[in-house]
Amino acid sequence: MAQIQQFPFVRHLRADASSFIQQYRKGKRVRSGKGLSFWFIPRDTSLSEIPMDDRTLPFVLKGQSKDYQDLTVLGSIIWRVSDAELLGDRKDFTIDLGRGNLVGQPIDQINDQIGSLGRRIIAAYVKNSGVRNILEAGVEPLRSALDHGFVQDVTMASMGIEIVGVGVDDVSPSSELARALQAPTFESLQQQADEATFARRALAVEKERAIAENELSTKIELATQRKQLIAREDENARSKAEAEAAAMDIAAKAEAGRIRSIDQARTDMEKERAAIYAGLPPIVVFAMAAREFAGKLENIDNLTVTPDMLSSVINQVHGAVSASNLSAKASQ
Repeated sequence: MAQIQQFPFVRHLRADASSFIQQYRKGKRVRSGKGLSFWFIPRDTSLSEIPMDDRTLPFVLKGQSKDYQDLTVLGSIIWRVSDAELLGDRKDFTIDLGRGNLVGQPIDQINDQIGSLGRRIIAAYVKNSGVRNILEAGVEPLRSALDHGFVQDVTMASMGIEIVGVGVDDVSPSSELARALQAPTFESLQQQADEATFARRALAVEKERAIAENELSTKIELATQRKQLIAREDENARSKAEAEAAAMDIAAKAEAGRIRSIDQARTDMEKERAAIYAGLPPIVVFAMAAREFAGKLENIDNLTVTPDMLSSVINQVHGAVSASNLSAKASQ
């Protein structure tokens, strides 16, 4: 904004370097340029100030797609004054001579014109494509279309305005359409999530089944091993019993053999003794029996000898002595 100092009868203006000043006197341009500083008489002077710096115009433009769906495009347009004198002739940039402010709203008018042109360019682009194609393509085709549209249109250039650059930040459908477009994707993602859940559950069931089968196999293997162990223990017990029985049989046979040998020996001794006794006289046998019998008795309190017994013993002794003498003579 230009700074104006007031003095009696005259005033002094000092403009910024980015401002283009035009001085008119009696309807004629007498002075113009950037960053001017001069004295003037307010009574016959008219001044205009045109900003020469870049201006950014944010926009929210709407359009309807080929399938009759509303879209909102967010972005910005950067513009600048390329010909200040030409723009000054097209728009009123008159400033107040007392305060230096713009009397009208020329900047707003320019923004409205640029926004209106951008809206037409956007509307022409989106009406040739379906909403899904536009959304899938993204912001770059819209930015290119908007930039190309400003280059092709001569409205701004004829006013002395240059479009420096355009940018598209976002293109979005209405909230209802966004939900409708999101539904298939949401359903697909939900289906994938459900499938992942089912797959996880199936995997868990499969793992549980594998664990159960492994446990069952382990139990079967343990039962088989236990059965084999029991069979082996039975076989060992049977073998031990058979070995013990065999040992006992051998021992019994040995004992029976030993008993038989002893009995045979006793029998043989008895036979020999009987043979010996058979050849002895009765009196000798009687004497030996009496001796053996006497050896088995501890005490003899009474002994009764009858005459018959004594006569018989004497006869036997006499007979034995006679037999002994005959044998002796025969041997001589």
